[in-house]
Amino acid sequence: MLFPHLSRRRFLSASATLAGAGVLQACSTPAMPVSPSNPNRTGSGNTSTRPARSGGGTTLRVVAPSGFAPRAEQAQAGLLRLYNAGFTITNQQAVERRSQRFAGTDAERIADFQDVASGKVPTPQVLMGMRGGYGAVRLLPHIDWPSLGARMREHGTQLFGFSDVCAIQLALLAQGNMCSFAGPMLYSGFGKAQPSVYTMQAFIDGSTRADLSIQVSEVQAANVPTLHGTMWGGNLSVIASLAGSAYLPQPEGGILFLEDVGEQPYRLERMLQTLHLAGILKRQQAIVLGNFRMGSARDVYDGGYDLSSVIRTLRRISGIPVLTGFPFGHISDLATFPLGVQTTIRGNSTGGYSASFSGHPTLNPAALTLNNLLPPPLSSDSPAAAEDSSEASE
Repeated sequence: MLFPHLSRRRFLSASATLAGAGVLQACSTPAMPVSPSNPNRTGSGNTSTRPARSGGGTTLRVVAPSGFAPRAEQAQAGLLRLYNAGFTITNQQAVERRSQRFAGTDAERIADFQDVASGKVPTPQVLMGMRGGYGAVRLLPHIDWPSLGARMREHGTQLFGFSDVCAIQLALLAQGNMCSFAGPMLYSGFGKAQPSVYTMQAFIDGSTRADLSIQVSEVQAANVPTLHGTMWGGNLSVIASLAGSAYLPQPEGGILFLEDVGEQPYRLERMLQTLHLAGILKRQQAIVLGNFRMGSARDVYDGGYDLSSVIRTLRRISGIPVLTGFPFGHISDLATFPLGVQTTIRGNSTGGYSASFSGHPTLNPAALTLNNLLPPPLSSDSPAAAEDSSEASE
């Protein structure tokens, strides 16, 4: 079977989770076909043999550079949902690894990427981050980024992730000259019992459309100028931690994207001041802010010191446009978009703006069944899905 290392209990649990969300649909062939017999196979734990999907051939390699999966059934549900979308999945064992707080030892997590960089395993069409947390920074000196970037460019490989996986994406751009995608990850995105329709449709569009454009409806504080440049960035905490290192990109005239979660306003400003003092902000032509999951968070010493105060300070010290409301962060409804490619930002007549991307690799939708990612709407008599806070722990 596709998941030979899964116990029957875990497989049934994952299947039941997805069936309840309406993902397991009736079809002419089994959702989990049995692999052809292989006389060279040495045991049931061998994961090197994968059944091919007819008309598919789109290989997705799981990479887990950060935290482990707290709930095994949610990780298996993510694998199953991606399989039903037409992907041939490799390196599945990464979702079950654990060493301390990490998804495996440093050596195992390095191998997720270095085995591709060295040619030990075939270069896949997709590298899918398992989840965030912490740990990716420990891997950076041990991966051959120029080789990994070259192989990804040759095969048009897409790397998806955010949060702590941002460290991998930044190093890949800085030293491998290769873009990646901010988007949902296997555990917190695809593993949900009832994933966001917006997020799944955005993933389909973001991964397959060469003419991708994202609309932001939030009215901006000032007129939005037309901007052309490389949009890069990700998690503010990770970016600030890499300031001054060889793993932080240095695009001149860039458009810096930032998001974060679980930080007090003063901590956000302190990290932004770090980027300012390091000379990073002055090399940008604009800053785009995603969601920071602040809610009603206020400074304990001054209740009036909130995210709006931080943004005002950011505008003052940077002297460049600071745009808000970009639909991405540790939230349920998030866009999928490339980082490290040419981006054009334009204001619109309603006070918002659009971001259009070009030069990024795309998947062939005809080789996949991506519509299987879209969950059916909840019926009026169905219980409302419980609030999923998994993004907050990424």
